[in-house]
Amino acid sequence: MMSDQNLSLHDWDKLRVFLEVAKSGSVYRAGKILQLHQSVVSRRIRSLEADLSTQLFHRHARGTILTEQGMILLDAVEIMDKQLTKATNQIKDFRELARGELRVTTTTGFGTLWISPRLPKLFKSYPDLNLTLILDDKILDLPMREADIAIRMKEPSEADLVRKKIMSTSLGLYLTQEYACSEGIPEKIEDLSEHRLISQRNSALDAPKAKAFINEIMNLKVNHQMIINNYYGVFLGVKNNLGIGLLPGYVAEMVPDLIQVLPDLESDPIPLYLAYSYELKESKKLKVFRDFILSEVKGMNLAKSKK
Repeated sequence: MMSDQNLSLHDWDKLRVFLEVAKSGSVYRAGKILQLHQSVVSRRIRSLEADLSTQLFHRHARGTILTEQGMILLDAVEIMDKQLTKATNQIKDFRELARGELRVTTTTGFGTLWISPRLPKLFKSYPDLNLTLILDDKILDLPMREADIAIRMKEPSEADLVRKKIMSTSLGLYLTQEYACSEGIPEKIEDLSEHRLISQRNSALDAPKAKAFINEIMNLKVNHQMIINNYYGVFLGVKNNLGIGLLPGYVAEMVPDLIQVLPDLESDPIPLYLAYSYELKESKKLKVFRDFILSEVKGMNLAKSKK
């Protein structure tokens, strides 16, 4: 008669011994492989049989043979063993290998104009890293794993995050060489009224200093405006010579033919923060991406200092 007791991971020591005896066909050989005394192996098999109220092996002089019930259990234990091995390897990979999916959330502008052009270098070193870029002005919940890592123009408020300021940028007024040739360059603030100003929608911003600067500019006498919901759209408007754009300085650094006008008219420095959950701090793929971003920022700063 079978008992009502169900096996669980708490019985894994017994099941591991059972698996080795079944594979080797011998209590003695299983003990050698597991580095257990033969009596310990026999005791665990007897205990497992008592738990299941059934005989798992036929014993004979040359070793052991599985009973029908033993063969049923072997099928299940082999599946468990494969799953545990897979999980163990994944945990090891988590700490040691930069591969698998990493979900990065940032703004459309920063992800498109700053991160994306740099990614070939990252993928060349880590081809097994699968990056998912979530480009949106919506702030995702990192502790709830809506994303793995975030780069934002505002320090995260959650207490259970690792956060690091990676750089500062300022909003300024930019136009293209082509636009300057056809429409001229404003020499003073009053001249802005003769141009179309292209700006991100203020309500879409999460950086107070950026909001304050946009409000300041739009409170000037501006006759023509174009509002777009992200910096990438503003950038495309400027590139297509639709007017003068309010853009972060990192955009101008990526696009050399942009000209900053009225350079004294720019926002206070806006910090960019990189953040991720504490539970991911040992993730190799996250460390690789974080260190890559910090290295790229350092390279920018070195390039600036040489100018």
